[in-house]
Amino acid sequence: MLAFLGFATVATFLATTLSRRLPLVPALILVPTIAALAAGGAGGLGAMMLDGIARVAPVAVMAVFGVFYFGLMLEAGLFDPLIRRLLRLAGGDPLRLALATAVITMAVALDGDGTTTFLIAVSAVLPAADRIGLDRRVLAAIVALGAGVMVIFPWGGPTTRAMAALGVDAGRLFNPLLPAVGAGMAWVLVAAFLLGRRERARLGWTPGVGGQAPEDPKPATTGRPWLFGFNLALTALLLAALVAEALPLPVLFALAFAVALPVNLPAPAEQRAFGRRHAESIAGIAVTIFAAGLFTGILIGSGMIAAMAAATAGVVPERMAGALPVLVAVSSMPLSLALPPDAFYFGVLPVLAETAASHGVDPVLVGRGAILGQTTTGFSLSPFVSATYVLLGLCGVSLGAHQRFTFGWAFGTTLVMTAVAAATGALSG
Repeated sequence: MLAFLGFATVATFLATTLSRRLPLVPALILVPTIAALAAGGAGGLGAMMLDGIARVAPVAVMAVFGVFYFGLMLEAGLFDPLIRRLLRLAGGDPLRLALATAVITMAVALDGDGTTTFLIAVSAVLPAADRIGLDRRVLAAIVALGAGVMVIFPWGGPTTRAMAALGVDAGRLFNPLLPAVGAGMAWVLVAAFLLGRRERARLGWTPGVGGQAPEDPKPATTGRPWLFGFNLALTALLLAALVAEALPLPVLFALAFAVALPVNLPAPAEQRAFGRRHAESIAGIAVTIFAAGLFTGILIGSGMIAAMAAATAGVVPERMAGALPVLVAVSSMPLSLALPPDAFYFGVLPVLAETAASHGVDPVLVGRGAILGQTTTGFSLSPFVSATYVLLGLCGVSLGAHQRFTFGWAFGTTLVMTAVAAATGALSG
């Protein structure tokens, strides 16, 4: 009975979010609450919900301060010299411009926000791309690939959702995937090289023809020439500390932002204006994470997740259990085109993870498999992600044309990362 109620709860949640009959946050809260009441769990409902909030609180803190920090770095112009330098080096060469586009996108995408990444990367490259006649589908594909492989970082939406759904921190879920992410970044450069070489042939470009891009004017000085070096050193220190797990990630991001804000924006009015500019996205992230905590807290506390997993485990052959993380990884990118990220991470992933656990497989391994493709490499092809339409609008490419052109390259990213993750033991414990 409990398993049936659990499956009905997940199905109802998926139906309401896919049909958009109920907004995400109310669906995350109301659907499991009604199910728990139907199961007779009214007495423990409050404790379950508070337990769920406690599980995701560190994730919310990390996401909020991570977005704040990299948003501040973008506004401070940390990546501007890199962008200008790469565009000058690219000149009129389609291949070099393709590689420059990939590097610019991956640098800008560190902020974890797809819309911002697309706005900055496409706006920076589009004039040069149009000047040499680069296929707009190629531009959209390279930006999509670069952003997709970077959104897997812990402050990005997919991994944040996975951590909230599974109640684990970034050290356990994400850090073992670092070699795979590095391989994914290398694959993006390979894909950009191959696409750029193809554009060279199509456009008939030869070395020495096409000239160089015009020299950009030097940016106006802020009166604080040391600020760029300070931000670069602080960001390098932060990333090194993240990899070394010197402190929990929420603490590192909070400390880094606390140092960076008054240095970059010393005036209280500037700080308030910065907060207002990012308030909407930050509030949306925090509210969604806490609502997800309520959802998973109820499903776990009521026993529905365990009952669903026990029922599912009976269907999954024992010999197949160890392959679940790899199977999830390989299927995760195509699932981006069929399921919204919230529906997958909060409705499907907990059941898969608990099913793996019932067979003695660490559920975190399934979570790692999921983030190798589900709205990471596949997020900018997904019709359920609003940022996709920002990319398509900027590039002037239709969704169908973008999906047909980019799908194979994006799926290739997942396959490369999955192979490296499996080889390094990240999908086998």
